[in-house]
Amino acid sequence: MNAAPAKWYSSVTRYQWLVLVVASLGWVFDAFEGQIFNITRKAMLAEILQQSPDSAGVKEWGDIVLGFFLVGGTLGGWLFGMLADRWGRSPTMIVTILFYSIFSGLTYFATDLWHVCTLRFLVAMGVGGEWAVAAALVAEVFPKEARARASGIFHSTSVLATWMAGITGMWVGANWRYGYLIGVIPALLTLWVRASIKEPERLQAAQKSMGDRVGSFRELFSHPTWRLRALCGMTLAAVGLGTFWGVTVAGQDLMSHLLAKLGWAKETIETESKFAYGIVQATGGGLGMLAFGPICERIGRKRTFYLMQMLSLIVIPIVCFLPQTHWQMLVALPVMGFVTLSIHAGFAVYFPELFPDHLRATGSSFCFNTGRLLAAPILFTSGKLKAAFDLPVAITMLSGLFVIGILVLSLLPETKGQELPEA
Repeated sequence: MNAAPAKWYSSVTRYQWLVLVVASLGWVFDAFEGQIFNITRKAMLAEILQQSPDSAGVKEWGDIVLGFFLVGGTLGGWLFGMLADRWGRSPTMIVTILFYSIFSGLTYFATDLWHVCTLRFLVAMGVGGEWAVAAALVAEVFPKEARARASGIFHSTSVLATWMAGITGMWVGANWRYGYLIGVIPALLTLWVRASIKEPERLQAAQKSMGDRVGSFRELFSHPTWRLRALCGMTLAAVGLGTFWGVTVAGQDLMSHLLAKLGWAKETIETESKFAYGIVQATGGGLGMLAFGPICERIGRKRTFYLMQMLSLIVIPIVCFLPQTHWQMLVALPVMGFVTLSIHAGFAVYFPELFPDHLRATGSSFCFNTGRLLAAPILFTSGKLKAAFDLPVAITMLSGLFVIGILVLSLLPETKGQELPEA
């Protein structure tokens, strides 16, 4: 009889699990910093602007602040991705965590719009940088047979951040300032990072052999292979992040839209829509991200991206137009979360596999965080579409971005079962 195949985790060491836990905790609080604004922005901006939470001014400034966040994430990702290749993973992760922790805490004291915009920009710099460092570290530390699943687990822990933000939003209510104080907690994580994380041997070897080419954007864009992968990965990330802010996050608005049509009380609508997005839809999204790693180990990275984006094109119109009751929407939203958010775990799996040791964090960060910059105009466009059209129609139109993601995959390689590339 043939022996049963070994479990994917059978060769994973205790230290590798430790790296996954530390990287995931950093990413949980990283993602929390982004979600807490989405949950509390109406209360925050209504207080600062002295306007109704549902006023046009609050909506407009909410999109503007999100734009600052996306640009800050891009610049921080470029800077800290480069430094992660040059300085090393551990010191750069410490700096990025301190960045988003400290500036989140300072948001407690914000009293003007420029305070909010500046602090969200600085928080985003840390957020954008931390993801690239952690994603590269997990990919380098885990063996190839466990890499996709570990990277998928790493990114899927962001659902914990959405739960935390949802619960925090319901807990603080209109007292939004206390939600940002919670963001100071991950600063304590830096002590654990410093004590437990070692620099990957392959990175140390690359730093010695490649010299000034380590973490170099000139190196990234002068090499035709790395340049093509960076630009295509950037486009794929822009689709994922653009549809996240334009479509996935709108799950909260879809529930509000439906309950308003059903005549529910305003206070109940706000609580139920936060729960529907922050807990119910986020659970579906978390399951989708967890599923991405095992699926792409079975059918390949590219085929899994194809599958989830094509399903998104089918599922989103159904969720927008089919539910007619509260419970029907509660059933539909996690399905939308599953298919639209799953590809985000794919970024953590796929991007580090596209670049060599001396450019891994630089290239991965460029893809993911430049995608943020390209998503900024999508964010503003989505606001105008939602103002000009009925909400379900606008969200369905925005889901057409997944077609671009499907097309760009044809220019990228399949990396299933391959070792990480070297120079």
